[in-house]
Amino acid sequence: MTSTSTPPGLARFNALEENAALAALREACASTAWANRLLVARPYATAGDLYGASDAAMADLTPADLDEAMAGHPPIGRPKPGDPTSAREQRGMAGASEELRAEMLELNLAYQEKFGHVFLICATGRTGEQMRDALTERIGHSPEQEREIVRTELGKINRIRLARLVEEDA
Repeated sequence: MTSTSTPPGLARFNALEENAALAALREACASTAWANRLLVARPYATAGDLYGASDAAMADLTPADLDEAMAGHPPIGRPKPGDPTSAREQRGMAGASEELRAEMLELNLAYQEKFGHVFLICATGRTGEQMRDALTERIGHSPEQEREIVRTELGKINRIRLARLVEEDA
């Protein structure tokens, strides 16, 4: 019955051996606490159940857990070499002018100096200009405001990555 009611990608994820499932989750989010919480809640009946568990785990991350999660993300405009996920998510910067790239580098460095971590945004579907504008706005936030925005943005990124994990064909 499960094989007909659970989407095939989700059924595959549910059936993964523990280490393989943990590795897949850590690719979605670098936070050990987040990944472990999702791992122990398997199996998931629906993708919505998985996304809900992700959101709940994200809401409960400590500041140290958030730092660990953010450490898995490269700066906007500088995707990790050889990382197709990073390149795909930052596609909006692919055709950016040298001027915009230089501006983003300068803004990223100022942001990192102020907040102590990379500027994190759900870049999927955003243009380079939209990311620059968000960065320009967010650099004016307090560390507390920015921490909660980062938590929200990480949650969005995790949902997109989990969807790719459980909706992909074998």
